[in-house]
Amino acid sequence: KFLFEFLVIQHKKGYFIDCEKNQINELFKQLSLYKLRSSVQILNLSNEFVVAALSYEKFKSMEGSKDQLGFTLKYREDPILLDPRNKKLGARLVINLEKLYLSLKKLDLKSTKHEEYYNLSFELGIAQQNTDKLKNKIFGIECNFDELNAIDFKKGCYIGQENTSRIKLKNKLTKRLLPIKVIEGDISAGQSIFIEKTEIGKVLIDKNYPFAVIKHTSEKFNFDLIFKINNATIRIIKPKWLNLN
Repeated sequence: KFLFEFLVIQHKKGYFIDCEKNQINELFKQLSLYKLRSSVQILNLSNEFVVAALSYEKFKSMEGSKDQLGFTLKYREDPILLDPRNKKLGARLVINLEKLYLSLKKLDLKSTKHEEYYNLSFELGIAQQNTDKLKNKIFGIECNFDELNAIDFKKGCYIGQENTSRIKLKNKLTKRLLPIKVIEGDISAGQSIFIEKTEIGKVLIDKNYPFAVIKHTSEKFNFDLIFKINNATIRIIKPKWLNLN
């Protein structure tokens, strides 16, 4: 089941792990458990380093860049990664906080509100906030990781590999994490979504940028339907990049 979502970015002799801010401490503890006796240092550098998001167009204009998901170039030893999930999310610069504003100026970048980036991510149908509400409630493949360059079906063995492969290869992928458009009212995490008396989904993320796990293979379901949940009216949105065949 889903535990955490993060990006791994090579940097000098180690790796940065780029994750949602409110999950840093829990992820740090979890990775420390897996460390055992390995000769590996796991450091919480969240007070020293930050992530800046650059537009896809800006990344393409930079010398040495490639239009390739996950491609990483260096800017003064700091990594800039074209988001491996979807290039429309742009690139991510991981940089020491003390160098951030000078680097933004030299790159001719203007600071904007965080909401602009998260609005874009939601419009694309990619959940990046409050993902802790997905923990242990949904499989990674149901989070669309197979479509977001996050699952390797050729890799031999990893935790959850058997379940993940079975779901994919035996066409048992019946549910997907999909964005919700709230037309009216308020929704809450845990609320069920029905067509007539048949439950076809459940709200998992309710605040700011809501998502639900939806049984899209149900014969009764289609993306034109409007749903009523208590005092709320909602619609389920299909991301353009998502292949449901």
